[in-house]
Amino acid sequence: MEKIKLGIIGLGLRGHSMLCSVLSESPSFEITAVCDVYPDRVERASFFLTSKGFQKPLCFTSYEELLASASVDAVYISTSWETHLKIATEALYAHIAVALEVGGASSFEECLGLIEAYEKTKTPFMFMENCCFGKTELLATALVRDGLLGDIVHCSGAYSHDLRYEVSHGNIIRHYRLNHYLNENCENYPTHEFGPILKILGLTRGNRPLSLVSMASSSKGLSEYINTNRIYEKDPSLKDAVFSQADIVHTIIKCEGGESVLLKLDTTLPRSYSREFTVRGTKGLYEGDKNLIFLDGDRELFDTVSYYSQNINNAKKYEDIYVPELWKLLPEDALTKGHGGMDYIEFAVFADKLLSGKEMPIDVYEAATLMAVSYLSAESIRNGSTPVAFPDFTNGAWRSRPLKDVVDV
Repeated sequence: MEKIKLGIIGLGLRGHSMLCSVLSESPSFEITAVCDVYPDRVERASFFLTSKGFQKPLCFTSYEELLASASVDAVYISTSWETHLKIATEALYAHIAVALEVGGASSFEECLGLIEAYEKTKTPFMFMENCCFGKTELLATALVRDGLLGDIVHCSGAYSHDLRYEVSHGNIIRHYRLNHYLNENCENYPTHEFGPILKILGLTRGNRPLSLVSMASSSKGLSEYINTNRIYEKDPSLKDAVFSQADIVHTIIKCEGGESVLLKLDTTLPRSYSREFTVRGTKGLYEGDKNLIFLDGDRELFDTVSYYSQNINNAKKYEDIYVPELWKLLPEDALTKGHGGMDYIEFAVFADKLLSGKEMPIDVYEAATLMAVSYLSAESIRNGSTPVAFPDFTNGAWRSRPLKDVVDV
């Protein structure tokens, strides 16, 4: 196969942006089919491709018809959280390679079904957690692997992103998040922060999460935003709407190796974007937001305020040694195409592994572990923030699965 015949299922905000900014310009893909339940989105995608001089793709409003069309080697699935796992599972059974966009799972059965489909078919599958390919996250991973931070004790991360406009306009812009925020309360988008941490700690590869506990705040941010901005005048269904989703959810995970992980969902209060990525070890720490490395013994012991203010971005001096080659070789224009280059890299890696027949960098067992946080956190919150056991999706194989980072698979 010289080029991958790719179908895109789900052409909302994420799917259409990836089509325009990354996939249509990749030398590895030929977009042969597009699909969405909304016909106008399909027409928009088809028009974009033909207007750029590409061949008109097959157009579908039914993913089942796309999977049965024999028009694709692989599918990129960027549909709603309710549907993406189901579609991925059916694609695997159809022996069509899958690039699955991120989001949480609603049940153990959903995750298990995906794993069973992979194990029965061995169809290539990659979870498209782009933050695993982030420059700061890969820098921190390399520092950990080289022992610079010592034994890792704790990691933390967050999805801190003001989504009040997107959620409150859900019925207007046809975004599925609104329904979740009205009816569910959980860590609904855990993978951006947890993905890089899972890789660093080797979860499902020599280590595993044992238990999880989640605590939710009250839910006030969306109601305040809707009333202040009179969103209910555009969408009367939101008049006096009561949202189940907490403004802040904290989740703590305990791991077999003794490490703790703290995750935070923070999407309905005023704030700037942050992933709050931090790695703590016995010899030092790395903070992603500040791109800061703090090593034991490299400063006056009590001069912490001065150290932090003077050493923001001091990790830059480690980049020549520790940042992987795939970032150093990144085309300059790729930095402007999706999350500062991460999207470009992850799709390039997916294409490379599929064309070469090599192992995917984020596999089905890691995907299930990441997505499971959503339904496990919901259970913990419902039961008064009690701990819940974390399933072992590898069925014991985690003990012997070799440690593999996304840059060396």
